[in-house]
Amino acid sequence: MCPPPAAPGAIVVGTFPLESGEWIAPHAHTHHQLAWTRGGVLGVGIGDAYWVLPPTRALWIPAGTRHSTGATRGALLHGLYFPPERCAIDWPDPTPVVVDGLLAHLIAHLSRDDLPEDARLRAEAVAVDLLRPLPTTPIDVPYPVDDRVRAVADALLTDPADPRGLEVHARAIGVSRRTLTRLFTSDTGMTFDHWRTHARLRAALPLLAEGHPVSRVARTVGYATPSSFLAAFRRTVGTSPGRYLGTSTEEAGRGE
Repeated sequence: MCPPPAAPGAIVVGTFPLESGEWIAPHAHTHHQLAWTRGGVLGVGIGDAYWVLPPTRALWIPAGTRHSTGATRGALLHGLYFPPERCAIDWPDPTPVVVDGLLAHLIAHLSRDDLPEDARLRAEAVAVDLLRPLPTTPIDVPYPVDDRVRAVADALLTDPADPRGLEVHARAIGVSRRTLTRLFTSDTGMTFDHWRTHARLRAALPLLAEGHPVSRVARTVGYATPSSFLAAFRRTVGTSPGRYLGTSTEEAGRGE
C-alpha cells in the first residue's frame, strides 16, 4: 500500500475500509505513517510486536518500518503520511499516541480534498502539535523456529485457554519437560509460562477493545478470575487494560 498523491501541505491522508479479519500484507512506506481507525478495532503487527488500536489510540510508524495492518472488527483505516524531510517528529520507533476528539476531528478535516492550502497548513500544524507519545509497551509474542516448539506455540495461539502445562505439552511432542524448557527459552527468549502469558494477553486485547466484559475475556483466554487476569496484565504491561486502550474496560466490564 502506498500513500495517496501528494497534497499541498506536508500531511497526506488516505482512507482504507477493512473488513473484520482482513489484513494488509506486510509492507513499508517511504513516509512516516500515523495509523488510526474512526470505528472498529485496528491491529498493527511489527515483527513480534502487536498493537491493538481502538478509536482512542493511533500508532506512529516510522518511515521504512515493515508492518502489517488489519481489523479485528470492521474498521475504516485512516493513514496520515508525513514526508520525513518536512516532518518535525522524528520518533525512531513505533509509538502509540492518544486520539482525542479534537485530533479525530482534524484527521477528518484533513481528509477533505477541497481545503484551501492555507487552511490545510494551519490544520496540519495543530494536528502535529497534538501528537503526544504514550508510555505503553507492545505485547511481544516471538514465534518459534524449532518445529517442536512451534507445535506447542500453535496450540496455544489457537486456544489461549489451553490448560495443559509444560509437561503435558512436552509429552505431546515427544521430548522431556527439561528439553522443552530449554528449547522454548533458547528459541523465543522467554520461558514457557512467560510466553503463554503474552499470548493470552495479546488474544485478550481485541476482545477488550470491542467492549467485551473482563470476566468473559479472562475466561476466554484461560484465567479463572478477572482479578488474576488483571494482575497478569498489570505485571506484564505495567498498567491496566483500560489505560492501555484508553477505555474504562476493567471498570465497566467486570460483570456479565
